[in-house]
Order: sequence, then C-alpha cells, then structure tokens
Amino acid sequence: MTGGAEKAGTINKRLALACKEFGLGMGLGSCRQLLEDNTYLKDFALRAYIGEQPLFANLGIAQLEKLAAVKKLHLVNDLVEKLEADGIIVHVNPLQEWLQPEGDRITVAPLDTIQRVLESSRFPVMVKEVGQGFGPESMRALLRLPLEALDFAAQGGTNFSLLEMLRADPFVQEQYEGLANIGHSAVNMTETLLQVLEEEGAAVRARNIIVSGGINGFLDGYWHLRKIPMPALYAQASAFLKPALESEEKLFAFVASQLEGLRLAYTYLNIRK
Repeated sequence: MTGGAEKAGTINKRLALACKEFGLGMGLGSCRQLLEDNTYLKDFALRAYIGEQPLFANLGIAQLEKLAAVKKLHLVNDLVEKLEADGIIVHVNPLQEWLQPEGDRITVAPLDTIQRVLESSRFPVMVKEVGQGFGPESMRALLRLPLEALDFAAQGGTNFSLLEMLRADPFVQEQYEGLANIGHSAVNMTETLLQVLEEEGAAVRARNIIVSGGINGFLDGYWHLRKIPMPALYAQASAFLKPALESEEKLFAFVASQLEGLRLAYTYLNIRK
C-alpha cells in the first residue's frame, strides 16, 4: 500500500496484521527502490506479520521495460524472494508516467513487456491499472495471458495520473485535467468482462479477477462478486489506509464491520440480472 514515506512501516505492519487476523491478502506499494537498494526494506518486509496470507510485491511497467532491455529481469525474482512474497503485481501506468514531471516514456508495448515477465518469472504475476482501468481490447488481450489475476484498478478510486498532474504548473494542469479524468469505472469493466468471457470462452487463461477502483464498501463488492462468473475478489486501498493511520484497533474494527456486512449481503440479498 505504501513504503518509504513517514509512518510507512507502521501502516504496512498494521495492514499485514489485519490481513493475518481476518484472512485477507495484501499488495505492497511500488517496490522499485528495493531492486538494488535495501534502505527501505524494513517498510516492506512483512512476512513475519502477515503469516501465510497472500503478499504480493509491485513494480511498474516502465521499470520492467528497462530491466528487460538490459536483461535484468532476474532482479524481479530476487525481489520476490527477498520479500518472501507470493508473486509480483505489474502496474500498467502509461498516462501517470506521461503526466509525471520526471516520468518515464513507455516505448515498448506493455503487453510485450508483460509477456517477457511471464516467461522469466518463477512466481505468479498479476496485472493492474492505476486509476483509469482497462478498455475492452486491453482487457481481452490480458485475459488471454496466464495471469494469476487481472486487477481492474478502475476509475473512481485513487487516480494516480491526476495526482501526478497536480504536481505540475497551473498551465499544464489546465491543459491536461480532462485527460487525467478519462477512464473506465469498475461497473463498466465488469460489464465488459462478462461480454469478453462469453466471446473468448476457453481462450481466457487468467485465473482470477480483482475488482478495485471506486469500491465504496461491501455492497459494491458484493454486486461485482455476484456478477462475475469466475473466481474473483474485490480490493480497497484508501478505505483501509484511513483507519490504519489511526490505530491497529480502528483498522481491525473497520475490517470486521466490512466482513460482517458482506456476510449479511450474501445471506439476505440478490442482485438484478
């Protein structure tokens, strides 16, 4: 969720403990700085706190493109082993990188880079967006890959492209604000997913779906899980970070209430087809 910033170690520890207590999985924030430097390793080394629950490292597509170019993708496997993680999440963020003042320009098709990561990885690989979500053709192409999961990271949650743009000067903000707000909502993506699954059938090789981006609570999550006809779960970021910033007790109370609400929804509610 975070790392390298003030309180990052404390926040990550609390999140990991909550995952262990309630049977959840956790994705780390970008682990780029750990590829060749262990300065902030303590903020990310959470296996002792999360126990046997799923823990995934996280790297951006631009960094992986660079590693592939210099034949250093083995560092991804080294990173996963160093963190005792279960695999890697690849975040695909071309718009964020473009709007970031010091961002990278992606010159290789992300699908090609992801394919190279899959070929070289000894661990499961997930792919996610960062606040815009994936369009229909991107989703179709990604579902054909042997991914552990495709994470929507749809528009409606934290928009990292917009956050990067807000660091720019006022002229740039004025010119690109509309572009930073373009994207696909989680509802749009679930509806697209249903169509793609029907059309692609056995060609779909991705094993799981993670619905994230604009998930406001257990009712939103329940709707998506009931609609999607393949293994799926939903994820939240800022909703967990807020109580995690306060205390372990606040975080545990929040998670317990969400799980109880989800159980209630499964017991008493149906969704419109």
